[in-house]
Amino acid sequence: MALPSPNLDDRRFQQLVDEAKRYVQQRAPEWTDHNVSDPGVTLIETFAHLVDQLLYRLNRVPDKNYTAFLDLLDIRLFPPAAARADVDFWLSAPQPDTVVLPAGTEVTTARGASDEPVVFATTDELRILPSELTRLVTAPRGGEQIDRTQQITENAVNAEGAEGADVPCFQAAPEPGDALLFGLPTAVPRCVVAVHLDSRVEGVGVDPRQPPLVWEAWDGGAWRMCETGEDTTGGLNRPGEVIVYVPAGHTASVIGGTRAGWLRCRVTEPEPGQPFYSESPTVREAAVFTVGGTMSVEHAETVTDVPLGTSEGVAGQTFRLGRPPVLLDGEPPAVEVSSADGWQRWEVVEHFGRSGPADRHVRVDATTGEFSFPPVLREPDGTLRPCGAVPPKGARIRVSRYRTGGGPAGNVARGAISVLLSSVPYIARVTNREAARGGVAGETLDNAKLRAPDALRMQERAVTAEDYETIARQAAPSVRRVRCLPAAQGPGAVRVLVVPDAVADEGDDRLRFEQLIPSEQVLEAITASLDERRLIGTRLVVEPPVYQGVTVVARLAAAPDDTDRVRDAALAALYRHLNPLHGGPDGTGWPFGRPVQYGEVFGVLQRATGNALIEEIRLFPADPITGRRGTPADRVDVASGALVFSYQHQVVVTAVEPEAGR
Repeated sequence: MALPSPNLDDRRFQQLVDEAKRYVQQRAPEWTDHNVSDPGVTLIETFAHLVDQLLYRLNRVPDKNYTAFLDLLDIRLFPPAAARADVDFWLSAPQPDTVVLPAGTEVTTARGASDEPVVFATTDELRILPSELTRLVTAPRGGEQIDRTQQITENAVNAEGAEGADVPCFQAAPEPGDALLFGLPTAVPRCVVAVHLDSRVEGVGVDPRQPPLVWEAWDGGAWRMCETGEDTTGGLNRPGEVIVYVPAGHTASVIGGTRAGWLRCRVTEPEPGQPFYSESPTVREAAVFTVGGTMSVEHAETVTDVPLGTSEGVAGQTFRLGRPPVLLDGEPPAVEVSSADGWQRWEVVEHFGRSGPADRHVRVDATTGEFSFPPVLREPDGTLRPCGAVPPKGARIRVSRYRTGGGPAGNVARGAISVLLSSVPYIARVTNREAARGGVAGETLDNAKLRAPDALRMQERAVTAEDYETIARQAAPSVRRVRCLPAAQGPGAVRVLVVPDAVADEGDDRLRFEQLIPSEQVLEAITASLDERRLIGTRLVVEPPVYQGVTVVARLAAAPDDTDRVRDAALAALYRHLNPLHGGPDGTGWPFGRPVQYGEVFGVLQRATGNALIEEIRLFPADPITGRRGTPADRVDVASGALVFSYQHQVVVTAVEPEAGR
């Protein structure tokens, strides 16, 4: 690997001559002849030529030596990582047959006035399966399941609907745990289904904007929660539809003697202050149909069948791709060598330290796209030890598949992915419900210099808190912050807190709470890396931190023509300052455990609004999950392992006429 070498002094011959002449003018003003014919100028040019040669050599030490030491330590620059997101592909209309989107289907952001569109590709094949309602079962808590399919079918046939034919969804007095089950002909993993319900009952006690209901899908072993979209039924209280995003693990199973792909709507325990059902809602007619599907996309391009060259049959051969970098945040590149039996797959390894003479191993420098085959080492007794197999002479070498691209440009906001590039029949539109995240630029040489001492100190072992944090960042470069603390389980327990990077939906600093929860893939990658390097007996917990919500209610006064600007500036300053990613006093993220105080908020608002008069500020602790607010206080304490989260700040600006003469 060749790390780029910096220039310690970039001055050249003419610059040295000009500097010397300026110095002569300052120290010897009586010397006025600076023409090239003057003997003194000839001496200046001679010494400038010698210094130029010295600088040429100087530029190769000591930073060049430092990069050479990094090479000896095998410090390699980290490649970029690709941003990922889940994209919903919406059908133009429900289809009777399966709609297939092949892997590599391309979607992109809309072209802006100045920005180029960002292209994403699906990571796997998506099958949008047709569905319909075949069974409707009521399952009261602790009671016997009742099949209501026939009643619903009769109601659908009889357009007028018989008197009293409505089916109660739950018990007469609903209880948490009551459920309404929907049976589909088959499982519909990764599909988006619309559940259409026709009801004649309205107003049964719940808040239609926040009903105590969850939708779940059976995955063969347990019920998994489903995300839901628009719900026009108001908690099953009126005719409408519920959009349900079925997870990937949905599996057909036998429930109540019937094999089907099962979904259910279950009553949950109400949150404090949340209205609950006073009586059961009813259903007269029901239908289920597929309206789309969901698939993960990544800001990367898959390149196939790239020839690297022909083997010379010697150890230590290297070949380089024409389109680096190689993304390693997923499936490794596939390297193949031709043989009499066809193409043989060679395994990509991190190093050759554990490779035997017959092992088909290859190493990749992801940043430069260089593939290295095993070398041969000379032992102290003079014998040669191969560190792996060598491709035979004349064998062709190729990379049958690798991924390239990535970078922070893929971290687009929610709803930004809206254009389907690939031609797929019956797909009307695409969109991403959450912002794409995980895109990281390739590592710089300056950062590699900083982490080299850490690599020497750690020796691939996690002992101190700094070791855990460094290894966690290396395992998941997309995370924004990592903090290691002792766990509550007692001595020998370590708690690693992970804060992901996030992009606000509106391009400002107003983050949603769910954006600050790292994905399961990130947590698993960090856990696996730390588990290999922790000390024996150390108990490890990797999780997101606790977030202490804070609501600031402020009342300001400003000139009548300045109220809108002051309100916008005050809200922007609050969301920017009380931000776990890039808030706080130094703008690098709110410090763990730092309290929020009245005086600090006052100063932030005063700087942001200029001449506006701050009349009142009130701080409220808030729960970002339930939305409950506490009593007002001048200080909101934050636990040592917690971060602050801005929750629905409120700013009121009253118009005040300026005094005369001011």
